[in-house]
Amino acid sequence: MILSGRGVNAVLGPTNTGKTHFAIERMVAHGSGIIGLPLRLLAREVYTRVVERVGAQNVALVTGEEKISPPKARFSVCTVEAMPRETKAAFVAIDEIQLAGDLERGHIFTDRLLHLRGREETLLLGSATMKSILIQLLPGITIVERPRLSQLFYAGQKKITRLPQRTAIVAFSADEVYAIAELIRRQRGGAAVVLGALSPRTRNAQVGLYQEGDVDYLVATDAIGMGLNLDVDHVAFAQDRKFDGYQFRNLNPGELGQIAGRAGRHIKDGTFGVTGRVAPFDEELVDRLQTHQFDSVKVLQWRTEKFDFSSIAGLQRSLDAVPRVEGLTRALPATDQQALEYLSRYPEISDITDRPERVEKLWEACALPDYRRITPAQHADLIQSLYFDLVRRGTVNEDFLAEQVRRADRTDGEIDTLSARIAQIRTWTYVSNRPGWLADPTHWQEKTREIEDRLSDALHERLTKRFVDRRTSVLMKRLRENAMLEAEISVNGDVFVEGHAMGQLAGFRFTPISGMEGPDAKAVQAAAYKALALEFEARAARLHASGNNDLAIGSDGLVRWVGDPVARLIGTDHILHPRVIVLADEQLTGIARDHVAARIERFVNHHISTVLKPLDDLSRAEDLQGLAKGLAFQLVENLGVLFRRDVADDVKTLDQDGRASMRRYGVRFGAYHIFMPTLLKPAPAELITLLWALKHDGLDKPGYGDLIPVLAAGRTSVVTEPSYERMFYKLAGFRFLGKRAVRIDILERLADLIRPLLQWKPGSPARPDGAYDGRRFTTTTAMLSILGATPDDMEEILKGLGYRADSVSAEEAAAFLAAQTGSAPTEAAASEKSEDDGVDDADQSGETASEGEAPAAVAEEQPAVAAEDAPSAEQPAEATEPKPVLLWRPGGRSDNQRGTGRPGGDRRPQGQRNQAPREGGEAGSEKRGEGRRDDRRSDNRGERRDDNRGKFAGKGDRQDRGDRKDRGPRPERDNNKSQPARFEAKPPRKEKPLDPDSPFAKLAALKEQLKK
Repeated sequence: MILSGRGVNAVLGPTNTGKTHFAIERMVAHGSGIIGLPLRLLAREVYTRVVERVGAQNVALVTGEEKISPPKARFSVCTVEAMPRETKAAFVAIDEIQLAGDLERGHIFTDRLLHLRGREETLLLGSATMKSILIQLLPGITIVERPRLSQLFYAGQKKITRLPQRTAIVAFSADEVYAIAELIRRQRGGAAVVLGALSPRTRNAQVGLYQEGDVDYLVATDAIGMGLNLDVDHVAFAQDRKFDGYQFRNLNPGELGQIAGRAGRHIKDGTFGVTGRVAPFDEELVDRLQTHQFDSVKVLQWRTEKFDFSSIAGLQRSLDAVPRVEGLTRALPATDQQALEYLSRYPEISDITDRPERVEKLWEACALPDYRRITPAQHADLIQSLYFDLVRRGTVNEDFLAEQVRRADRTDGEIDTLSARIAQIRTWTYVSNRPGWLADPTHWQEKTREIEDRLSDALHERLTKRFVDRRTSVLMKRLRENAMLEAEISVNGDVFVEGHAMGQLAGFRFTPISGMEGPDAKAVQAAAYKALALEFEARAARLHASGNNDLAIGSDGLVRWVGDPVARLIGTDHILHPRVIVLADEQLTGIARDHVAARIERFVNHHISTVLKPLDDLSRAEDLQGLAKGLAFQLVENLGVLFRRDVADDVKTLDQDGRASMRRYGVRFGAYHIFMPTLLKPAPAELITLLWALKHDGLDKPGYGDLIPVLAAGRTSVVTEPSYERMFYKLAGFRFLGKRAVRIDILERLADLIRPLLQWKPGSPARPDGAYDGRRFTTTTAMLSILGATPDDMEEILKGLGYRADSVSAEEAAAFLAAQTGSAPTEAAASEKSEDDGVDDADQSGETASEGEAPAAVAEEQPAVAAEDAPSAEQPAEATEPKPVLLWRPGGRSDNQRGTGRPGGDRRPQGQRNQAPREGGEAGSEKRGEGRRDDRRSDNRGERRDDNRGKFAGKGDRQDRGDRKDRGPRPERDNNKSQPARFEAKPPRKEKPLDPDSPFAKLAALKEQLKK
């Protein structure tokens, strides 16, 4: 991708530098031109100004929802999304180009500023923060920086009721904007309201109230920061955090500067500050805002413009393309891409989208904006309906369209109701303006525009009625006259008495506003509660009849109904059946309260049994008998995960029929765990964590809820946080292994990789990669890959699992491996062989995972240290010395007692080197032995009680303890031909004198001492 900035001019600077005015002057100086603006409202304003200059017949207005196209129009005013990809116009301008860094819309701005050019002049307008990235991406570009025409000063912190006239108060949610406007209405006579969700006509009318002096205050979101021309003397921030579509975050200095810069127009200075709800700005931030010094934009959001319409999968792959130019980063999936991902899962969509032109039509349909802010599934269903019409009929079904438009054509209702209808009609305005979508587009364009204007006027009327009232003494006057007070409740739960806000009704709880005291307040509250009694009954009926989609369980243990908390969950003895406590005032009584409680309980039980269906099915299993039933009970009590060592005796005793019956319920017998893989997903893990926290008062414990995003991100291992409650790792599907935690299913995959390495015998052909001498192995790339770990991390993980490391020199390891014969099969093949055997993981190893465990090194609590002085194979070595090689082996009791590795080899008798380790983790549980072993062979190996340990051990698990006299003389066992020779791939050779400095000599000496 080769980009050039030749012929491109960038005019950069802070607000109030006259950039947009300059662009209009430059455009009308050319024979033709096009200008792109970030907001439909701003496009309307610029369109009006250009019409005043050159006449309406020469100017077109093109947005997603509106199109004015005179036949001989020479100039076009567009939103950036509506700008064409190519143009023959002499002049092209793009305003507010710093939005190219925006996560939601940035890729569109990036595409236009990189590729859209005028024949004679191209002009980019925006913040000075774009200078360096423009120079980097568009070599040869001409940069012109313009200073602000007036100065900006910090005025500190003031209460909302003490703000000066001609002030714009900025907040970042509709609820907060409405609450502030209510306060100003009561205290200062009224305020105009501007939100991004309002239609352009409504916003213009509200701004008109302020501009014409009907009110002295404007309450707005950051929508005013995008070029709206207002006579504002002071900007006050009532909030400095906002939700950006992905998360709540603090505004950065550049965003604060864009909004604060609206204070002062032309050569008139302005001020900015904060309200009492926001901490005063620090000196550094104030200085940056006053001098307009902001961090440069480092990267621009980018998405490919080359779409592959050969198939849906091809289109998805092209959308996942990454930029090849430094300074660009692939944008997060926008609304259209999210809709495509959703629709691609529908079989009926896949069946009908069988050729490139239909794939392209599907992508065109996915571009439908989500004005209504509904769920992705609902939005995708609407797109599906439109797409089927376009493919099967050629145009959208106008009967369906007429019905949707008819539903929106009503001007009754409150502010939120009207806003929702405007969002609905904007959707159909967009559809009517899509080329080729309707048989009679002109009719529907006029129809939807007429309805939107009528709804916008009604919304403006409601806003004015609610927030502009100079008679704040009416309420007290009517109280003094003993008049009957009239109370009402709005759609969003605001409770009004005589038009004055008295509190908020959330669910079935009323919270009165503060500030009213004395007998007057009691009279007003009595009127409010009278209205609430009827509302509670109505709400109870609606809740009782509502669907499950209207209810949700939050991570805080609250049950919410359409967003409002209506109940709290409390832990009980049965962890899967928490108790439901209804959150309601005393006005909710009798049958209404019973109906609410019953409906919420049904939802909670349904939700738990659905999300945790495998666990619920297992708890209700009737076909499990004996040990299988007991093991299932333990698995349910432990929410789907058991450490294998904790139930070693039960698992060992469980027959194959019992195992098979449990597997039918999704239970997997792994090398380290007995678990249910279907529960290792974000939704079940989040609910499991909540249920455990409810029972154990864990909602406030460190780490609650912090591990679910890690699981959702697909991380296979993570660095542990010492302050977190350790149980949360297990609940989220991770195994705590000291400094790292690894996902349970990934540990089982690791066991599958290690098993063939310990199963291989010296002298056998085809030595697998990582195998050493049949009882030790080295780490491989495949192990690091599945764990997402570094070599150092791998050491921590293996130690946590109870493996021990022997350190040998690189020369010694190379010489030993050179003596081995055969070629190594791929690890994937070995893993595939393991899976194809038809027996789950450690079941093939004869259940050696926990047949005898040393108590000193439980991986969960105190991971044993292996070879304390042995350097890691992955650690950097001196340039003159080769790195030592770490040979990993299952740990045993002697490791736990001595705390050191065996540098020269394994001191255990030859016949037991391949046995499982003790409870130092479960390093040997994946050891399969030769060939396939089933549970019956495991059970027949023989057991005996070791009084020293208090544990059971298999035949091959007898170590250098007090039972040596039962095993016969050591030389006879060493000469047993049925055992593989140590460190040899060939027949034994004659003894040669050993180098006294060799580790083999030290090993021989140590063996002699043991014999004595």
